[in-house]
Amino acid sequence: MTKIKPDPDGPEAPTEACCGERTYHELLVNLNPIAQPLASRRLTRKLYKCIKKAVKQKQIRRGVKEVQKFINKGEKGIMVLAGDTLPVEVYCHLPVMCEDRNLPYVYIPSKTDLGAAAGSKRPTCVIMVKPHEEYQEAYDECLEEVQALPPPL
Repeated sequence: MTKIKPDPDGPEAPTEACCGERTYHELLVNLNPIAQPLASRRLTRKLYKCIKKAVKQKQIRRGVKEVQKFINKGEKGIMVLAGDTLPVEVYCHLPVMCEDRNLPYVYIPSKTDLGAAAGSKRPTCVIMVKPHEEYQEAYDECLEEVQALPPPL
C-alpha cells in the first residue's frame, strides 16, 4: 500500500489558505456578544504591526492580571481585547475600567492571532500597547482609528 500524493495543480491547491490560517470573516463567527467596538480587517492588521513593534521595545502589557494592575496604576495606552475569549466573565470588567479612565480600547477577532502578534505561542485575551518614540507614527495612526470607532451601546 502506497500513499497517493495529491496533485499540486489540483483544484484544492489554490483554495487552501497558507499555513491553515483562517480569514477575518471566518474568525467573526466565534465572537462574543460584548465584542464592541470591533476593529475592521485593515485596523486589525495595523494593530498587529503596532503590537509587534511594541514587543521589540518591551512596551506592552499582556494578560488580564498585568493589564488590570497597570490600568489601576494609571498607565496609558491602547487596549486590544480578543473577541473570542470564553467565558466572557474573564475580562468583561476591563472595558468598564477603560471607559472610566478614558483609555481607548478595541476588540479584534482572535486571541490566537493576538498572542502570535505579541511573539508568544500562547493565546492572549488582552494586550495594552504603550506609546513609544520608536513606533510613534504607527501608534498614533492606530490610536486615531480606534478613537474614531463608534462607542458601544
